Amino acid sequence: MARPKDIFRSGYVAILGRPNVGKSTLLNRVLGEKISIVSDKPQTTRNRIVGIYNLPKGSPAAPGGAQIVFLDTPGIHKGKDSFNKWMVDQALSTLSEVEVALFVVEANNAPGAGDTWIAQTIGKSGKPAILVGNKIDLVPEELRAGKVAAYLGLAQFDSVAQISASTGEGIEPLIEEIAKRLPEGPAYFPEDQLTDIPERFVAAEIVREKAFEMLRQEIPYAVAVVTDTFKEGEPIHIECTIHVERESQKGIVIGKGGEMLKAIGTAARKDLEKLLAAKVFLKLWVKVKPDWTRDPRALRALGYTTEDR
Repeated sequence: MARPKDIFRSGYVAILGRPNVGKSTLLNRVLGEKISIVSDKPQTTRNRIVGIYNLPKGSPAAPGGAQIVFLDTPGIHKGKDSFNKWMVDQALSTLSEVEVALFVVEANNAPGAGDTWIAQTIGKSGKPAILVGNKIDLVPEELRAGKVAAYLGLAQFDSVAQISASTGEGIEPLIEEIAKRLPEGPAYFPEDQLTDIPERFVAAEIVREKAFEMLRQEIPYAVAVVTDTFKEGEPIHIECTIHVERESQKGIVIGKGGEMLKAIGTAARKDLEKLLAAKVFLKLWVKVKPDWTRDPRALRALGYTTEDR
């Protein structure tokens, strides 16, 4: 029988919350690598992203070590079309698969109706829940506890954490709070593995992130990216297609003289070379797939399906 100091803990943890509260930034901060794309626009994360964190032996919460498998999820919001409803389903479905749920909120803002519904949904799941007040770097220190406490009345929480995903403040205590709530179990992934996401998917996500950053406010939400070619070599050869809903959007993505598409490609290539630690040749195409956000068949073709990638 294993002694307490030898017990290894493992489990899955859902990162849940409204759009743009910093869920993906939190995951990237914990891992020390960018595996989930981020932008200042809501609904950037569309798929469930897996991030694997290994806590070494000697931790107060898990003396024998632990493996925490985070599930970064799309922001939960009122979905009107098939695509947005699918994203919300992606997020909420994780509650049936995890040992712990993180409810991430903005400490610099008051609770809204969306926060109430999400908190109550997490509460109904019966899973241990940690309230995570993010963006405390935007709140004066003397006001932080009160700002986060405003969310405590929404549901029953097992613990509360105050963090800044952008600066790293409070991350270590949060990891300890998570680890001590995980059951004894084996490591699910090798110690050096950060994610189970295929590199093809990562390439498409990086291109989409750059499109989100550079395009006009209304255009990014009509953009989907698919990796058509991913060939190992020197350089790695990647070809991606950017899908939009209308011809007018295609023109905006390409830009005058192809300048916008070139800018998106250049920025994406730089990130991919850093992530893959290799030279990358990146080719981008733009195609129109009419009203893909409302067409179930188009959603499946673009990889937005509940089936495994």
